[in-house]
Amino acid sequence: MSTLSKRIISCIACVGLVAFCIWGSTYVVEHEGHQYDGAADGFAGEIKVSVFVEDGTITDITYQTEGETPSIGGSAIKALRTKILKTQNTQIDAISGATYSSRGFLSAVNTALAEAGIVADGSHKGNAASEDYEATADVVVVGGGGAGMTAAITVAENGKKVILLEKSDILGGNTSRASSGMNAAETHYEKEQGVEDSVDLFVEDTMKSGKEINDPELVRTLAENTSEAIDWLDKENAPLSGPLGTMGGLSAKRTHRPTDAEGNVTSVGNFLVSALGVRLDELGVEIITGATVNKIIMEDGKASGVSGIGEYGENITVHANAVIVATGGFGGNMDRIVALRPDLAGYISTNVATASGDAIDFLGEVGADFVDLEQIQLHPTVIPTDGALVGEALRGDGAILVNREGVRFTNETGTRDAVSAAEVAQTGGNVWLIANEEMYEGSAVIKKLDKSGYLVKGDTLEDLAAAMEFDSNATSALLKTVETWSGYVASGTDADFSRDIGTPLTDLSSGPYYAVNVGPGIHHCMGGVKINTDAQVISTDGTPIPGLYACGEVTGGIHGANRLGGNAVADIVVFGRIAGENASK
Repeated sequence: MSTLSKRIISCIACVGLVAFCIWGSTYVVEHEGHQYDGAADGFAGEIKVSVFVEDGTITDITYQTEGETPSIGGSAIKALRTKILKTQNTQIDAISGATYSSRGFLSAVNTALAEAGIVADGSHKGNAASEDYEATADVVVVGGGGAGMTAAITVAENGKKVILLEKSDILGGNTSRASSGMNAAETHYEKEQGVEDSVDLFVEDTMKSGKEINDPELVRTLAENTSEAIDWLDKENAPLSGPLGTMGGLSAKRTHRPTDAEGNVTSVGNFLVSALGVRLDELGVEIITGATVNKIIMEDGKASGVSGIGEYGENITVHANAVIVATGGFGGNMDRIVALRPDLAGYISTNVATASGDAIDFLGEVGADFVDLEQIQLHPTVIPTDGALVGEALRGDGAILVNREGVRFTNETGTRDAVSAAEVAQTGGNVWLIANEEMYEGSAVIKKLDKSGYLVKGDTLEDLAAAMEFDSNATSALLKTVETWSGYVASGTDADFSRDIGTPLTDLSSGPYYAVNVGPGIHHCMGGVKINTDAQVISTDGTPIPGLYACGEVTGGIHGANRLGGNAVADIVVFGRIAGENASK
C-alpha cells in the first residue's frame, strides 16, 4: 500500500504500544519518539491528540474525537495532520466548512507541543514523502459535493467499487452552504402535512422561472423523480421531515427541510453532507481529498478513468469502467464569471473557492458540449461582507425586506432574479431582512446567524431601528411598514406587491426583533456541460460520450435562465442517483 493510501485511511502510529480508536476501529501500533498529549474542544466534543517528537521534529500525530462527522470534521483533521507532518508548521488556517473541528485539533496539537517546548513554525523539514497514486475501480467520481456523494453512495450500494476524488480537504462543496431545502412533489411528507402539489405544477414552476429556455425533458425527469429521492434520503438516514416551506416562484409548499435534535428547522446543506458522509464511511468508499483532476482518460472513444495532481504534487491516476463528473459550477472563479458576464464584476460570491470550473476545461478537451454558460444567478440575501448565505426559506416563513428608508420595495418571495434586481435599485444596493422571536425560536438558521454575529437586535421596532442606524424618518417609516404588513397578513392580501402570503410563521406584530443586512451575491451557475436524461455527457456532435456521466451544478439545461430556490438540492439528489445507477451498469 502506498504512503498516500495509508494517509487516506488514517494509518496512525504511536510510541511503544499505544491503542487508539478512530470511528469504531481500534489500532495498536509501535512507534519511536517522545509522546506529548493535548486536548481541546472540537465541533461536537473533545479532541484528544498525542504528538510524537524526535530530535525536534514532529514524527507523528494520533488523535481521538467525539462527535466529529467523518466527511467534515474527520476529513479536516486528517488533512491538517498531513499538512503539519509535511510542513512542520501548526500556524496554518482552519479548513473552511470545518472551522470548529480544525481549530480544536490545532489547539490540541499546540498544547502538546508547548509541553514539549517546541514551536512548530516550519523550520524543520517535514518527514512524510509524497508518492504517486494509481488505482482501479468500477467507477470514479470526481467531486465530493452533494451530487458526487449521492452518486458514489448509489454506486457502492450497487455492489461496485467506487473511488471519490475531491479537490478540497473536506467533502461538501457548495452543497455544504445550501440553506433552505429540497423541492419535491407528490411526496409522503406533502400528503402528511396536507399540501396539494403535483409533478406537473413542479415542471410548470421550473420552466417559468427558467424563462422557458430549460430543457423540458430534463426538467420533467427532475420533477418525476423527486418523490423517490425523498424516500431514498429517508432510507439513508437523512430525512427531510421538517415543516414544509416555500421559496420564491413556487406554487406550493414543496420545499422539504430537515430539523435538528431540538426540533429546529436547520440548514439542508450541512445536514445532508453530514448524513451522506456517514453513509460513505459505512460503505467503505475510498475518498481522496486534495485531488485536482485535470484530465479524462479516453481509450477507444470511451472514458476509462481520470488523472490529476494531489495537494503535494503527487500524480493521481484512477482507471475505471465509468467516470462521473460532479465538480460543481464555477461561481468561485471570478475570472470565468467576468469573462462570461462582465456586468457581474465586483459582486461577492457565496461559492466555495474550489468551485472554479476546472471541468469546463477537461470536459471540453474530450469533446463535451456546453449549454447556457452565461446564465449565472444572483442570490438576493447574501451577507455583503463575506458572502455568507441567508436562507430564502426565511422569507417564505414571514420575514420581510426593507430598504435604508425603512420601506418594503418588492415581493420578497419573488424569483431570485427579480428580488436581486429590486435590491440593486435601492440606496446603497443592500437592504435589511427582518424577522422576530417567533421565527428565531424555531430556526437553527437564524440562531446560527446570531451566533456568527450577523444579526442586530431590538426588543421593539424602535430599538431595532436604532441598531440599524436608521434616522427618525426611516424609523417612522419602518413602524408604518411593519404595521401595514401585519394587516396584510391578517387579510391574506399584499396590496403593495402581490406577495403570496400563505400562512407564515409570524405577522411580525410583536418583538423582540432581529435584522440582518443583505444584498445580491453570485450564487449559482445554471449553465454547464450538456447531459441527457440518463446523465450521460453529450458531445458536440449530439451523441453521448461512452462511459462519461455528469450530475449537479456542473451540468446545464435543467434550470434555464433562473434557478428556483430548492431545486439545486433536488438536482443533486435526483441526477446524482441517475448518474450512479447508470455508471454502475
